[in-house]
Amino acid sequence: MRKRFLLYLLSVLGGLQIMLFVMSNQAHAQVTSSDTVAKAAVEHVLRTQQEAWNRHDLEAFMAGYWNSPQLTFFSGANERNGWQATIDRYRANYTSSGHEMGKLEFSGLRIESLAQDAAFVRGSWRLTMSDGKTPHGLFTLVFRKFPEGWKIVHDHTSAAD
Repeated sequence: MRKRFLLYLLSVLGGLQIMLFVMSNQAHAQVTSSDTVAKAAVEHVLRTQQEAWNRHDLEAFMAGYWNSPQLTFFSGANERNGWQATIDRYRANYTSSGHEMGKLEFSGLRIESLAQDAAFVRGSWRLTMSDGKTPHGLFTLVFRKFPEGWKIVHDHTSAAD
């Protein structure tokens, strides 16, 4: 009798371990799947921005940013707060008289999900100008997912010396 009880107990515990293992793997697969979807969505925003820049469509480029006074943009020793200040900076540096936008290329993208609605991105940027110059540098971005999609809420961009 005791032997049968121990065999029964072992089979129940073994089944429970298998069930917990399967449930754990399913939860991990769901997290990995949503993580992959989030990373692809964030990369899509960046590729859409790159295409808009290369069409010289600054408004479409800025659609990747959170249109809020709380957006932050750091470049060099300057901090800009808000979507309007950010687009004003881009206009002054790239579309005003005597300036050009050039051709933009993002590379080395490393996208990390921080939560279901937040991601951190590191990468490189390079502009190719009509005179052959190639200003370039690094950036770090923080994205948040809003009802209208993934948006940059913080941009820290640096240029190489």
